[in-house]
Amino acid sequence: MAKTKTVFICQNCGAESPKWIGRCPSCREWNSYQEEIVSPVSEGKPGFFRELEKRNPRLLDRIEADEGKRHKTGIPELDRVLGGGMVSGSLLLLGGEPGVGKSTLALQLALSLKGINVLYVSGEESEEQISLRAQRLKLSNPSCYVLSETRLENILAHCEKLNAGLVIADSIQTMTTDSLESSAGSVSQVRECASRFLMYSKLTGTPVVLIGHITKDGTLAGPKVLEHIVDVVLYFEGDNNYVYRILRPFKNRFGSTSEIGIFEMIETGLREVNNPSELFIGRHDEALSGIATAATVDGLRPFLIETQALVSSAVYGTPQRSSTGFDTRRLNMLLAVLEKRAGFRLAVKDVFMNIAGGIRVNDPAIDLAVISAILSSNLDIPIPRDTCFAGETGLSGEIRPVARVEQRIREASKMGFKRIFLSRYHKNLPRGDNKIEIVQAGKVEQLVRGLFG
Repeated sequence: MAKTKTVFICQNCGAESPKWIGRCPSCREWNSYQEEIVSPVSEGKPGFFRELEKRNPRLLDRIEADEGKRHKTGIPELDRVLGGGMVSGSLLLLGGEPGVGKSTLALQLALSLKGINVLYVSGEESEEQISLRAQRLKLSNPSCYVLSETRLENILAHCEKLNAGLVIADSIQTMTTDSLESSAGSVSQVRECASRFLMYSKLTGTPVVLIGHITKDGTLAGPKVLEHIVDVVLYFEGDNNYVYRILRPFKNRFGSTSEIGIFEMIETGLREVNNPSELFIGRHDEALSGIATAATVDGLRPFLIETQALVSSAVYGTPQRSSTGFDTRRLNMLLAVLEKRAGFRLAVKDVFMNIAGGIRVNDPAIDLAVISAILSSNLDIPIPRDTCFAGETGLSGEIRPVARVEQRIREASKMGFKRIFLSRYHKNLPRGDNKIEIVQAGKVEQLVRGLFG
């Protein structure tokens, strides 16, 4: 009988130690070491692991690879994020907040991918619960198999038996392997199960999608090596108070990490948003002060978004500065620029800022729209609804140029805007190709004169 071995493993970073340590020397976390039992790996290996012993090194020049061979998922927004589809033998990790729609997106992927056997493995839901969700989605796939299982050896045996063309594991934190005696969700179990899925994916050429939980600080739960071994890391972001969801890649070995996918959560699942500008632009029957439209870019995707501002007299001694979806520190900086460079007395007034739709924007090109919305609310003069803005503001009050300005102009023209304010330092701007007037300003004072006279 093999001797039982116990080690102490840090639950934050995965570092091992033969004895308990109060503070991890790797990640500097306190009281993170837990004792785990490590048993010898069982001898009964699936057939694809036995094939590993027969593999030999190959000359790089003789290896044929087709870059264009990708599996279309049937979800165009997901294909956009992945760079055109899933690559054979790739391992994908999908993370997100509880209730954001990770399992819904994974099930829609399983039901939308036709022509191959798809195995959807759930360690959190029963087959009946998954069937009810599929009925709600109103989708069907005769080649989609569902398995409620947490033992990794059984899952891999079913993958080999079905000759699955896609495997989805929901979630990796619920999977366990017989080679370890620690509980599900521990660092050792997550690391070993992910490594076994990686071996299966590479040896059989089967794409595998792993759904991962995240911690309270927004990072993927488990060891950091989990993000290193996978090929693609996707985060599904959104607020339960709003209907939009954003799929954002943080790592992609087969494509760009600059693309995003936008979905809308409805009763029948996730609906793709082909034109995000329509989602984030408000439609008002009358002109309202304090509203400006920004031409922003997230990754490679341009869209228009509405910024809202409210400026009022401070009731209490200290004026309030509050923003939703926009950095409060940057808001304070822009207010200081307006007071110092443009002469507006905003230090004694409350300023509230909001990005419509609940989305958070980090694009510096939104500065010009924020300033315009604040001035519009302060002067109580509405900005024409066919006017939008794209420019970054410096501390000296200059309006600086931004990247991908041509894409912003085309998007504004497509949405029916007649005028766009840009920095005067942009060169070779397209003027005859779009039905939109380009107004260039170099200073904040010039912007004020161009908007309000």
